[in-house]
Amino acid sequence: MRVLVSGSHGLVGTALTKSLAAQGHEISRLVRHAPGSESEVEWSPERYSIAISLLEGFDAVVHLAGESIAEGRWDEEKKRRIRESRSKGTKLLSDALANLARPPKTLICASAVGYYGDRGDELLTEESAPGNDFLAQVCIEWEQATSLAAEKGIRVVNTRFGIILSKDGGALAKMLTPFRMGIGGRVGSGKQWMSWIALDDVISGIEYVMANDALRGPVNFVAPNPARNEEFTRTLGKVLSRPTLFPIPEFGVRLAFGEMGDALLLSSQRVEPQQLKAAGFQFQFTELERALRHVLH
Repeated sequence: MRVLVSGSHGLVGTALTKSLAAQGHEISRLVRHAPGSESEVEWSPERYSIAISLLEGFDAVVHLAGESIAEGRWDEEKKRRIRESRSKGTKLLSDALANLARPPKTLICASAVGYYGDRGDELLTEESAPGNDFLAQVCIEWEQATSLAAEKGIRVVNTRFGIILSKDGGALAKMLTPFRMGIGGRVGSGKQWMSWIALDDVISGIEYVMANDALRGPVNFVAPNPARNEEFTRTLGKVLSRPTLFPIPEFGVRLAFGEMGDALLLSSQRVEPQQLKAAGFQFQFTELERALRHVLH
């Protein structure tokens, strides 16, 4: 297959392109600089421009690009970049693909469980209503931006990622230093649900979706067994052989991180991977401790 990937140097993109290439697929990358090889296609969401003639003939497009939500406080400028990098970039790509003579069969576009907002103990599936906070609104616009491609007849899958477990990036990588120092602990009450997934299952899940024509629309990318924050921190301490005796109170989270802390550390999403399970996808890592031991070797 010929596969085009945006965000190819991010956590998921790096692992995905490596896996696809190892299987013999032909990989091209969407890049924001002058192409350095024939396998690169230039685009600029900021200028709403893309080398559309180079998009012809791909079998699948995997769109992972977007401003990091976990770097820096969320001032108005940061929130604008988070929103526009997703909605504007996705609309540009979707619009371009919809106008090709030979459009791809499949567009897989990243999204997130932030779509659901802070929902306490409610069990959430792909059919659940969206939340009403900033991240939920970002995810709604992000997914809606793929509508042009869907209307063209391209099969669109919106992968709603949970917390991706990897030592190389994401939330877990940020947690490792304090936990290895023995100063980790629960966040806030510790009762909030964390819907997680091992990076290996993210990659095999994307490849499964790419090959399975029955899957379309929103698909939750989370393991079947979410954990409360207190369980997650206790298990991480156990895997690292470190105590977890230093909780961070809610006011401390808000003081240190502002709105980002509420959205990423204190909100609760108990998400079920209903679509992946119904399609027969087999998770390699369903239990948190085994997943953590694997990703941390």
